[in-house]
Amino acid sequence: MIFSLVPSLPIICPSRPAAAATAAVSAPTSVNTASVTTSTSHSLEATFIQRAAEIADKSAGLTAPHPNHGCIVATPSGAVAGQGFLFGQGTKSAEVQAVEAAGEHCRGATAFLNLESNECPGDDVAVSAFVQAGIKRVVVGIRHPLQHLRGNAVRALRSQGVEVDVLGEDVQSIAIEEARKACLLVNAPLICKAASQLPFSVLKYAMTLDGKIAATTGDATWISGVTARHRLSELRGRSDAIIVGGNTIRSDTNLELSSALDPRLTARQSGGHTPLRVVMSRTLNLPEEAKVWDTTSGIPTMVVTQRGARRSFQKFLASKGVEVVEFDILNPRDVMEYFHDRGYLSVLWECGGTLAASAIACGIVHKVCAVVAPKIIGGRNAPSPVGELGMIEMSQALKLIDVHYEKVEEDMLISGYLQPISDVAPVIPSRDATLAADPAVAPCEPNIISFYNSWDHYGSLSNFSPHSVHMADENGDISTWMTVEHYYQAHKFIGVDDPVAQEYVEKIKSARSPEEATRIARLLQKQRPDLVRPDWDTAKLDVMYRALKCKFSSNPGLKSMLLSTAGSVLVEASPHDLIWGGGRFGNGLNYLGRLLMKLRAEFLSQ
Repeated sequence: MIFSLVPSLPIICPSRPAAAATAAVSAPTSVNTASVTTSTSHSLEATFIQRAAEIADKSAGLTAPHPNHGCIVATPSGAVAGQGFLFGQGTKSAEVQAVEAAGEHCRGATAFLNLESNECPGDDVAVSAFVQAGIKRVVVGIRHPLQHLRGNAVRALRSQGVEVDVLGEDVQSIAIEEARKACLLVNAPLICKAASQLPFSVLKYAMTLDGKIAATTGDATWISGVTARHRLSELRGRSDAIIVGGNTIRSDTNLELSSALDPRLTARQSGGHTPLRVVMSRTLNLPEEAKVWDTTSGIPTMVVTQRGARRSFQKFLASKGVEVVEFDILNPRDVMEYFHDRGYLSVLWECGGTLAASAIACGIVHKVCAVVAPKIIGGRNAPSPVGELGMIEMSQALKLIDVHYEKVEEDMLISGYLQPISDVAPVIPSRDATLAADPAVAPCEPNIISFYNSWDHYGSLSNFSPHSVHMADENGDISTWMTVEHYYQAHKFIGVDDPVAQEYVEKIKSARSPEEATRIARLLQKQRPDLVRPDWDTAKLDVMYRALKCKFSSNPGLKSMLLSTAGSVLVEASPHDLIWGGGRFGNGLNYLGRLLMKLRAEFLSQ
């Protein structure tokens, strides 16, 4: 089915781009027709790009934060023939979905992308899909902010004879500016990662009209209305982690636990993403009785603290399934740097004023979302959303940019940025460029190749990469699995003579992303350990190896990439997985890296 997408149809075109398009073509009668036609064309393209940015955000809350890709295929007449968006890490690309939906209408069509396609070693799926489908032209909203991906797809497409234009690089207009802004904002976490090597941090809170986040007793139930609370809770599903301070846990001991931490109220849609709950406390002077320590429902929980703090309490937390991470000196910036290394893109701060002030002072907060309720509570000692920042004059106040105001029933939702989202992320110099600028800089160890997320330079090595495997089942029939991770997680329960185990094998196989497959399997493994096959501890390495061998054997590009690493040590760089990964301090077993090196040796010996 083909849908029309032109500025005259507001049901398809967003109102702001349509208005901008009208302004762009409004001109004195002396302007020639060709100029007006060109202006209309650019405005229409900006509308397509903004629409691509909108659909790119559709998986928010359903999967962990990831690069948001949206793609629209439009015919020469301006009708939408197909569209798609990247659902999550390891899933079918937006470009492939759009091409498949458009079918024969791809011939001579134009594809619109909010973000340049991923084109990395061993993974040219998106570019190949366009070329094979007969796409004539590709318009890109913004180039990829990650250095190892930036410009690759543009060059690859042009080398295949496809015309490529990047929005705003040759023509400027209000409509184009708005479209590019939409592209930047929908991938703000990714751009932040590239620019600052930190996750994108959002501080959110609700306060009364007189600036209080609770009464003097600590009671904060409820400041804002139901609708506003639901709006703010949507931010949780968009985050890898939710952070609170020790004061929040202590103040909630005798009260209903805050919505940020109550397992019943965490942001989780059906089968959706569950963010990590994080408690920051230097002293670990925390109560043992707190709902946040309940991890039986599969909600991951972490406590970050100062090295050596209350060893006995750390053991208690470990017994509850809570992960404890120690820092030499606990501060928000070091925690964010650690979360960046852990692969997180977005973090939500739901803390009190003291920790919020510390985070702002460290320069790691990028966005603020605040609900102001039409209430006055008073109280000299009632807490405010941000504590002491050391400012003594109003001229020192931090000003938000790109501020947005929205009335949510009786409340007012105000959001804005403390730091601008750069339109072009700084390009980190290459090793050769760095050595040329400063020979004293020690380069990275050349014989170690690290990988983690599927969008990393060598991300296609990951068991989460979007490459299906076709494996024979116990009856000899060939079965297709979306990723290696799907196959691995399901095989924890394959062969177990129990209808529940068999039911969950199918659930894992049909999971929409490797993240979801892992979540389903781990929760069942925790709740019903009796359903795990008895030989799993000894069989799991072989299961993973078979799946990896199938993946690389059936994909020449991936095999070539693996062979190109010959002579290098492969390290799965997960800082928290001490079995499959290398661990934060290199103390992990790195079984995934070992299996890949074993497979590489097998290929080289053939």
